Amino acid sequence: MVDERILKREEKAVFALRSLYRKRGYLPFKMSKFEEFEFYMRNKDFLVSDRIITFNDTNGKLLALKPDVTLSIIKHGEDAVGCKQKVYYDENVYRVSESTGQFKEIRQTGLECIGDIDLYDIYETATLAAESLAWISEDFILEISHLGILSGVLDRICGDVAFQKEAIRFIAEKNAHDLSRLCEEWGVSGEGCHRLTAFISIYGQRQKVLEELRQICDGAEEAFGELERLSRMLDCSPFGDRIVFDFSVINDMSYYNGIVFKGFISGICEGVLAGGQYDKLMRKLERRSGAVGFALYLDLLEQLPAEKTGYDVDMLLLYPGDADPAVVAKKVEELTAGGKTVSAQKRIPEKLRAKEIISLVKEGEEC
Repeated sequence: MVDERILKREEKAVFALRSLYRKRGYLPFKMSKFEEFEFYMRNKDFLVSDRIITFNDTNGKLLALKPDVTLSIIKHGEDAVGCKQKVYYDENVYRVSESTGQFKEIRQTGLECIGDIDLYDIYETATLAAESLAWISEDFILEISHLGILSGVLDRICGDVAFQKEAIRFIAEKNAHDLSRLCEEWGVSGEGCHRLTAFISIYGQRQKVLEELRQICDGAEEAFGELERLSRMLDCSPFGDRIVFDFSVINDMSYYNGIVFKGFISGICEGVLAGGQYDKLMRKLERRSGAVGFALYLDLLEQLPAEKTGYDVDMLLLYPGDADPAVVAKKVEELTAGGKTVSAQKRIPEKLRAKEIISLVKEGEEC
């Protein structure tokens, strides 16, 4: 049995999340640490960065250390009518760190539901995302938006791809000033500009957001209905009060569609979880199925304050230099058999924190 005290925070998270995902029928997915470099280049827009570590295989083929997990799962999966492939993973990916600008090995865990997905699967994925965050910290927020609503409104206002791309960027940045300027430059009506800038200020408690959205979502009634039904289901979730709507949550709309979400934990300055529906990515990879999933970036947990354990070991066992090694070994076995952590030393180490110090007795005398 593993002593949890010797595990790092991210290692504890992995064990807990594996159990959580298995309860909902997700199976482990293992993959190679590398793929063909050309595969990633065809889909580089989906990646966080197009800077990839490469090397030549023995046959001369150019391979890449895996910078992403989702692409590999899609590539190696199969479409099955009426069925869903539900997998979870715990993998290392290799990408450039935004903070250091250097390559970093990043531990990432998450899940994917691929196949004939419906609103239940979206609900399940969102609630598992919330529960994953809750396991790490009670002080978390899961933000959800619906790209179908945003794209529907954008198409009504201005169908030009260049305008939409800039508008989406400003909404994601919550930059109302430049969004208004963009609307003016493109001759968008005052009413249209108002509807777009409203996406920046509409966030927070779900029912309040729905009431405000109802006034501006002309052209996206179907997507609005889906978001409304999801919200009613989330009302029954134990984490419903931690799940809010925020339309500045925008993943790449050339790959994602429908519900998308992002998770935040107090004490970490950036999102630790991201995901959503990515049917468009499936089509780009010539898959017919729908898909929804998320990834949790465990390396970011390093930003949380260090866990205070109080002591390094339960017991410090002191023994003299001429003690019989067999006697020392027997005493250590006796103490550890009782569930104690023990450090056998000849003298007290300067920086070792021990809850209790005992001395090994020799010939009836205390050493």
